[in-house]
Amino acid sequence: MIIIPAVDIKGGRCVRLEQGFMDRETIFSDYPEEMALQWERKGAKRLHLVDLDGAVHGIPYNKEVIRNVVDAVSVPVQLGGGIRDLDTIEGYIDLGIDQIIIGTVAYKDPDLVDMACKKYPGRIILGIDSRDNYVCVEGWAEPTSTTAIDLAKRFEDMGINSIIYTDIKRDGMKTGPNIDAVRKFATAMNVETIAAGGISSIKDIENLARLEEDGVSGIIIGRALYDGSIKLEEAIDIVKKGVVDTKKNQYFY
Repeated sequence: MIIIPAVDIKGGRCVRLEQGFMDRETIFSDYPEEMALQWERKGAKRLHLVDLDGAVHGIPYNKEVIRNVVDAVSVPVQLGGGIRDLDTIEGYIDLGIDQIIIGTVAYKDPDLVDMACKKYPGRIILGIDSRDNYVCVEGWAEPTSTTAIDLAKRFEDMGINSIIYTDIKRDGMKTGPNIDAVRKFATAMNVETIAAGGISSIKDIENLARLEEDGVSGIIIGRALYDGSIKLEEAIDIVKKGVVDTKKNQYFY
């Protein structure tokens, strides 16, 4: 299991949103590349970038800032937001992005996912954003009548690398992840799940770490890292050294 710090970019700045609302932002840095480098220095082995403007408008918006992040760090970077066609995917791959996260377009143009997986095997991640178990698209602004599991099931045999399952209602709220929902989603899939949304304490990390045997391979953390509620080094230590006794539900070191 891996801890993945989030670097969300809006208007060229590193921000965090509440429940995905673009007008509920907290600015943490004017230089996202500096935040990314900070997380790498603290032990991050992968970074999670989101072009928030791109997610809303459907086109890349912060490409130069993303380039700065890629140039600043040596760890792999996964990126989502505003990725709607193969040309954009190719452009980001050429820029140095390791893995591409496809969200909205998976719902609206599933054939693109298939083509992307064939052209870039192992480098496509499916992003599932869920509110009350139903998928939301277009930067979380557009609800659908499709459940997260039903949508994910359409793609799990296409060769996607993994699925990021984000609980929108908890994202940026520091209310703790919906453990039952994450477990239900992960056990329904035959590809690895990365959990995101609401993670606010080391206890949350421990609870999610217990889901590794259910198929959860990563944890994305945002606001709790930025405000200091979670120390990245401690979170990494939990998933690196902690061994879960699933019968006793305890950790041993």
